[in-house]
Amino acid sequence: AGSGDGEPLDQPDDRSWTERHAPRLAALFERAKDGFNRGFARTSENYERAAAAIIDRRLIFVVLYLLICGLLAFLFLRMPTGFLPTEDQGNAIVSFQLPPGATINRAEQVQKQVETYFRDYESDNVTTLFTVAGGGGGAAGQNVGRGYLNFKDWSERKGHDNSADAITGRAAKAFSGLRDAEVFALVPPPIRGLGQSNGFTIQLQNTGDMTREQFSQAKDKLLEAARSDASLAAVRVSELPDKATLKIDLDPQKLATLGLTQANVNRTLSTAWGGSYVNDFIDRGRVKRVYVQGDAPYRSKPEDLFDWYVRGSDGSMTPFSAFASTSWAQAPVALSRFNGIPSFEFNGQPAVDKSSGEAIARIEALARDIPGTRIAYAGLTFQERLSAGQAPILYGLSLLVVFLCLAALYESWSVPVAVLLIVPLGLVGAVLAVTLRGLINDVYLQLGLLTTMGLASKNAILMIEFAEQAEKQGKSPIDAALEAARIRLRPILMTSLAFVFGVMPLALSTGAGANSRIAIGTAVVGGMLTATILAIFYIPLFFVLVRQATGWRRKKKPTRSAGREQAA
Repeated sequence: AGSGDGEPLDQPDDRSWTERHAPRLAALFERAKDGFNRGFARTSENYERAAAAIIDRRLIFVVLYLLICGLLAFLFLRMPTGFLPTEDQGNAIVSFQLPPGATINRAEQVQKQVETYFRDYESDNVTTLFTVAGGGGGAAGQNVGRGYLNFKDWSERKGHDNSADAITGRAAKAFSGLRDAEVFALVPPPIRGLGQSNGFTIQLQNTGDMTREQFSQAKDKLLEAARSDASLAAVRVSELPDKATLKIDLDPQKLATLGLTQANVNRTLSTAWGGSYVNDFIDRGRVKRVYVQGDAPYRSKPEDLFDWYVRGSDGSMTPFSAFASTSWAQAPVALSRFNGIPSFEFNGQPAVDKSSGEAIARIEALARDIPGTRIAYAGLTFQERLSAGQAPILYGLSLLVVFLCLAALYESWSVPVAVLLIVPLGLVGAVLAVTLRGLINDVYLQLGLLTTMGLASKNAILMIEFAEQAEKQGKSPIDAALEAARIRLRPILMTSLAFVFGVMPLALSTGAGANSRIAIGTAVVGGMLTATILAIFYIPLFFVLVRQATGWRRKKKPTRSAGREQAA
C-alpha cells in the first residue's frame, strides 16, 4: 500500500525521540512558563501592596526592626565562643601517666589495658593502634606512655556515635576507673603545630618569686581546682611530677685529704651507673660500639654505692664510704620556662556542651585565686584570644568599606545608610541558625557573618539602584521605592535562592572536615534566608525613611503647556 504521491504509508521514522516530540515539549514548557509568569505576577502585585502597607505603618515596623536588632545582640552575646570546631580527622591520641617512680613494668601493664579496650570494644571503628610505654609525645620516663589510633573510613562510621569525639569520650569514661594511672583519650587539633590535642593550652607562670616547692604547690592547687570543675575535662600538666632522687653528698675536705677531685667522683658515677663509651670494634664486617657499665646487681640499691671505689690521680682506690653520704630528695624531671619565666603548661578540654571559650574563661577565673602567678596563652588558645580581639575591628572595618563604596557609587552620604540598615536583618538569621544547630562563635561564623553582610547589602543595592533612577524621573520616594520593589523582586529572589542552594551542601556535609563546612554553611544559609525574606519588605521602607530624614522635597517636572505659558 502507498499514499497518493507514491510514498509508502509505513515508512520508518529515523528521528530521535526528542526530535519527534520537540514541538509538543516546547508547547508544554511554554504553558508552564506562562503559568509561572502569571503566578509570579500576582505574587509581585501582592508584594507591592504589602510593601506599601509597611510604609504606611512605618512606626510599627521600625519598632519591630529594633526588636530584631535587640534579638541579634542577645543571641550574639550569649553564644559560646571558640576558635575552630573539633574535626574528625580519622585518628586520635591516648596518653597515660603513672605515679612518680613507677617502673616500666607497671607502665606496660597499663599499655596492655589500653590495647585490650580498643581491641575488644572499638574494633568496629579502629583499624590501627600503636602504643609506646616509657615515653612518647615529648615526655620521657618509665611512668608515661602514648598511643596512636587510626579509625576506619568515614563512610564506615555512620552517625555521631562513631565519630572521633564519641570514641574518645567512651574511652575516657572507661579508663576513669583505673587507680594506678591517668589515661586521656584526645582528638588532635584541627591545625597541626598548634598543640598536641584539641582544647586549651595555658602557661601558669611564677611571677611572685616563689621557690620551686611553693610554685609546685600552686600548680597542684590549680590542678585540683580545675579537675573538680564541671566546665572542664581532661585537665593535665605537661611536665612530669617531681620524683624521688638519691642525693649523694660529698665532703670537700675529705676529698682533698684523700687526693680526690670532683671530676674523679663524677667519672666513676657516670661510668658505673650510667655507662660510658670506650671504643669501636668490628664484628663480622659491622662496626659496633663498646660501653662499660656496672652490672645490674651492683647498682640496683642505694647501699650498693658504698661497694664502689674511686681511682685518684696517684692510682690509689678509695671507697665512697670514706667521703660520701646518701639521702632521698624530691627533684624535678625538667625545668620549663615560658617567655623566660618559670612555668607549668596546663592542657585541658571543655566539658560536654561547653565551648573552648567558656573553658578558657573558667581556668582563668581559677588561676586568679592563686597568688603570685599569672596566665599566658599558647597554641590554639593564643590564636583564639587573638582572633576574638580582632573580630570587632574586622566587623567595623567591613561596614566602613561598604559605606564608603556605596557613598562613591550613589554620590551621597545618606543613601548608603538605607543599605547598611539591612545588614542586621541578615546577621540575625546567621546567628539564629548557628544557635539552633548548637554551634559556636568561631572563625567560621565570623566568615559567614562577613559574607552575609555583603550579600544583604547586595540585595539592597539591587532595589535602591532602581529607586534612585525612578526618583530622578520625578517620582516621589514612596512611588520610586514601590516601583523598584516590584521590578527587582525577581532578580533578588533568583540570586538569593541560587546562592542558598549552592551553599546548602556545606551546611549538610559529612565526613572529613565536615564540622568546618557545616559552621560556615549554616551561617551563610541562615543569613541569606532572613536577608531575603525580611529585607525585601524593609528595603523600600528604609529608602523612604532616609529620604524623609534628609529633607527630600518632591520636585515636579514642568509640563509642556506650563513651559509655553512661562515663556510667554
